[in-house]
Amino acid sequence: MRHTSIVAALLDHAARAPNRTLVHFDDTTYSRAAICSAAAAWAGAYRATGIEPGDRIALFLENSPDFIAAYFGAHMAGAIVVLVNTQYRRVELQHILRDSGARLCVTDQARQVEIARLADEPEGMPPMLERVVVAGVNDAAFLAASKPVEPIAPDPESVAIIGYTSGTTGRAKGAMIRHRNLAANAWAVTTAWHWTEPDRLLLALPLFHAHGLCVGLHGTVYAGAEVDVRRRFEVGDALSTIAGGATTMFFGVPTMYTRLIAEARQRAVTPPPLRLYVSGSAPLAVQTFEEFAELFGQPILERYGMTETIMNTTNPYVGERRAGTVGQPFPGQEARIVDVVSRRPIDDEAPGEIQVRGPHVFAGYWDNEAATAEAFDAEGWFNTGDLGWRSSDGYITISGRARELIISGGFNIYPREIEEVLVTHPSVAEAAVFGAPDPEFGERVVAVIVPTAADAATEDDIVAYCRDRLASYKKPRVVRFVAGLPRNAMAKVQKHVLRDDFLAGALG
Repeated sequence: MRHTSIVAALLDHAARAPNRTLVHFDDTTYSRAAICSAAAAWAGAYRATGIEPGDRIALFLENSPDFIAAYFGAHMAGAIVVLVNTQYRRVELQHILRDSGARLCVTDQARQVEIARLADEPEGMPPMLERVVVAGVNDAAFLAASKPVEPIAPDPESVAIIGYTSGTTGRAKGAMIRHRNLAANAWAVTTAWHWTEPDRLLLALPLFHAHGLCVGLHGTVYAGAEVDVRRRFEVGDALSTIAGGATTMFFGVPTMYTRLIAEARQRAVTPPPLRLYVSGSAPLAVQTFEEFAELFGQPILERYGMTETIMNTTNPYVGERRAGTVGQPFPGQEARIVDVVSRRPIDDEAPGEIQVRGPHVFAGYWDNEAATAEAFDAEGWFNTGDLGWRSSDGYITISGRARELIISGGFNIYPREIEEVLVTHPSVAEAAVFGAPDPEFGERVVAVIVPTAADAATEDDIVAYCRDRLASYKKPRVVRFVAGLPRNAMAKVQKHVLRDDFLAGALG
């Protein structure tokens, strides 16, 4: 059955089998009916507070049943959910709350202090923010004033969530995702990955992010399956849970998989095969793909998505999961490669920018018509800003972000290609590559490396290693060694931070 919204899926499954477990959390289970009832209570409390359809409610709290109930309750009240990264601090928080015009914020004790600090900022507290509800502190009183509401599915065309982009350049923009976009994505994901009611997903990804919320939680609800939610990823706990046998699926980012490999080797554990391992949110190194397949006995399914479109492409559930690629478009969706200058579609095997189109694509950027117009072409294709190419048999490979492309001496250089070579060096644990200004070549390649414990490599060693394996113009002209790479909450390397530090002389 295809649902018009995730809320409709939740209500339909709850009506059919109310006592079936939906959520596992901290050794407690919550049935479909229990989640619906809790969400309805939150919806009634929002309405009693004066929240009207279309008002924005910010969620600034870690994974928990409170998050899930407050989230679905906001949709039942007709409100728009603003997702806030739990790692954000007052400057980022100030921007998102002001930009979205959130009237109410649901948070937890750990982050309550950060909201209070907004009063000390020059701009003061966001003027639209009328109330802050703190889970475990004042939420009981808030819910006690709840007025009964009939839990109904929202209008599919209305905006469901505003997800702010990572903001690697300039201020983060709020992507408006409609209820029908969420439902279309959930249908595509559950169909492509054969996701059904008997499945049980181990979900340690943050719910404020599209990977955790729009894929993990929404997919579970849409399929009528079960989800084992964790506050955060802890490698020992994750490996033990996987080895326990109840889990059928695990979704993670590449860093989680490298840590699972190391933990399994250290503990000499070989877990039983799961039905499905999925990786996304950052490129999965070929080496990680191969090591995991050898140790865990099955290949990871890599997919490709982003805030504005949720999921775009996937390696096949049945068929070749090709290392280094993100597969083909999900059912009902389109993807193509266009020339970065002419914007015309180009032949297979040729590099260009990835464009996508389909019912999963967002409505535009909140209160930003210029950015919305720039994001789409005249035929409705969304410009992802990601560079890549498509093989003759349809597999798409991502080579990097358009703004990360390095042009040195007239040659286009894709950082990921160099990073893939660097991590095969025995003295390199992790690597990040970016471009820096160069008076002769326009840009030069800079490699920042986290060495292994047994590091014995020098800058000359690294350059020679790359020169032996890549065209000479692709070799790093500068190499820096660091203890760790800066990452955001989804473990993506923040190359803009590295580049800024390098230009400021902070990397040596």
